Amino acid sequence: MRLKSLVTGLAAMFAAAPAIAQEGLQIIGVPTDKGLGFQPAATELARDLQWLDGMILWIITAISIFVVALLVIVIVRYNRRANPEPASFTHNTPIEVLWTVGPILILLFIGSFSLPVLFKQQEIPEGEVNIKVTGYQWYWGYEYTDHDFAFDSYMIGQPATVGNYVLTDEVEAALVEAGYSRNEFLLATDTAVVVPVNKTVVMTVTAADVIHSWTIPAFGVKQDGVPGRLAQLWFKAEKEGVYFGQCSELCGKDHAYMPITVKVVSEEAYENWLKGAKEEYAGAPASYAVASN
Repeated sequence: MRLKSLVTGLAAMFAAAPAIAQEGLQIIGVPTDKGLGFQPAATELARDLQWLDGMILWIITAISIFVVALLVIVIVRYNRRANPEPASFTHNTPIEVLWTVGPILILLFIGSFSLPVLFKQQEIPEGEVNIKVTGYQWYWGYEYTDHDFAFDSYMIGQPATVGNYVLTDEVEAALVEAGYSRNEFLLATDTAVVVPVNKTVVMTVTAADVIHSWTIPAFGVKQDGVPGRLAQLWFKAEKEGVYFGQCSELCGKDHAYMPITVKVVSEEAYENWLKGAKEEYAGAPASYAVASN
């Protein structure tokens, strides 16, 4: 059995070698075992969000230390033994002003940084690449609206591809053939969204059955897809590579098997992929001559 598995894996690896060499993409946006931080930021949006998170964390830490210090002072200085005769008063105006104005100033400070980040996410620029995303139970559909072709994207290991949600030798061979490894099981899909580097991509997100959510952590984007409604997100990836995401809205029993794969490639590679995608998914040749009378 082990020999058969080894032979199958090697065969798939050699079969996939041309595709891997052709793409040569580094896997960047991927979960890390026992990781605590964010994935490497691949867009300006993600950098802004991660910086904002770090800044707010410092504020939370300072407030927490201040509150704990006050509690310790009160416990030590004003316990029954140290202060047998407690003071009696009804209010302290300076302190009440301080604990009212202080939080207001802190919130205004945070808002002065967080609101611009929010507006940057929600103000959708004109897209250089426009893609419609539709969530289904339990896969994604993508339509490149500028070029009139569409395709579906399933997790490698789904019954629609190969396997039954279990990492078997057959599924591992399919992963290797697609240019991945067993480590990308539950993350890799049979088809990927391909976009050019340093180009503004606008995605129109919806759903066909229940609410789904399209998310790529390394891009700093997340948008719910609601049946009957259209919503948009945008990103501008700055580094070539492979990025993974997941449906981030509980959508049924196979919610965990709805990954997202995005490949960011050079403009030349994107144009080459686009020609092949038009032929494969639109069912029409990329170029043709029209007969004249």
